[in-house]
Amino acid sequence: MSVESEVSIKQRALAGAIEPIRRSRNLAVAGGTLIALAVVLAALNLRPAITSVGPLLDEARTSLGASGTWAGLLTTLPGLCFAVAGLAAPRLARRVGMGSAVALALGILGVGLIVRVLDGPLVVLGGTLVSSAGIALANVLVPVVVKDSFPARVGLMTGIYTAALNLGGASGSALSPKLDALLNGWRPALGAWALLAFLALVVWRIAIRGGARATDDPAGARGEPRRSLLRSPLAWIVTLFFGLQSFLAYVVMGWFPQVLMDAGLTRGDAGLVVGLMSLLAVPISLTVPALAARQRNQTWWIVGLGVFSMAGLGGLILAPTAAPLLWAVLTGIGMSVFSMAVMVIALRARAGDETARLSGMVQGFGYLLAAVGPFLFGFLHDVTAGWTVPLAVVFGVVVAQTIFGGLAGRDKLV
Repeated sequence: MSVESEVSIKQRALAGAIEPIRRSRNLAVAGGTLIALAVVLAALNLRPAITSVGPLLDEARTSLGASGTWAGLLTTLPGLCFAVAGLAAPRLARRVGMGSAVALALGILGVGLIVRVLDGPLVVLGGTLVSSAGIALANVLVPVVVKDSFPARVGLMTGIYTAALNLGGASGSALSPKLDALLNGWRPALGAWALLAFLALVVWRIAIRGGARATDDPAGARGEPRRSLLRSPLAWIVTLFFGLQSFLAYVVMGWFPQVLMDAGLTRGDAGLVVGLMSLLAVPISLTVPALAARQRNQTWWIVGLGVFSMAGLGGLILAPTAAPLLWAVLTGIGMSVFSMAVMVIALRARAGDETARLSGMVQGFGYLLAAVGPFLFGFLHDVTAGWTVPLAVVFGVVVAQTIFGGLAGRDKLV
């Protein structure tokens, strides 16, 4: 046999050995891209069900002949449901598997969005309850998928996930009035958001069939001993960090338009500014978590964002009419700490089951704390006939959020 022939045989053998490796690598890349797309689509669905209601609430109330109490209950239900259903998410994931649990959550969300536009006030409340349960389950489980599917890119994917959350929230409030005009009514306008939920469900099912590793096995299947996170001081620190930043977010969504109008902005401008506060979180979420995840702890990133909120709230307290737009922008930048709150859930836990349980605890108890925010803010405003005292209380909440956030950012595990 000639030397050339022997070399040719060796080259073909080497090529034959390399080809399966190359094919496996290509499949892994394709699977990772597909699960990333599924995560983004899921995240886009986790706010419009809530933010789409506000702009059409007066039209829905008039059409249904509903009371102000009904409207208050409609806007309060999601937060309470986030707390209750969020605590049940880890158990569901252990029973049916992580990927199937997220798919079920998206299906529940889509069904709830359709049901709530089919009939009268009680059906609207029931549909809202169902859709909120789907959101609550996905809120807890999708960050677990992010950690397990992208262990080397937790910061980047958390940033993409939270940016999609904020984009979805802004889209719900901005597009629903346009859908109302286009589709001739609040019912089809709100029901149309179910299409996005079912699109996410289809892509999610394809992604988990493609073999994304974090979604194939039920959480907790690794057989690791389960410890009660209720006994972990760090788990409670992360919970308080998440709950306090959500407290601020709920107050901003519920009351800041009125605060800004009293500071001199028109109704339209106040609405645009609050929308801008949400949009500010998109570029920050895409950059800060990815940078922070490269370091051993994230304390100073969290503290730095907290300082922005303090500056904005301090301006609203001391000189509300001087520069209300600046104060709102500073507060909005600080609210981007939400992306860090989601990321530390993944970074402070060990395995998938523990991440799911920590996420359930943090969001379950955290949203209970957050639900108090709008009620307390409004109560203090009624009692004091002004915004100074309620804003001062929220300032104190942000100080506490920054302290607990700094502690949650340390390089420790629950």
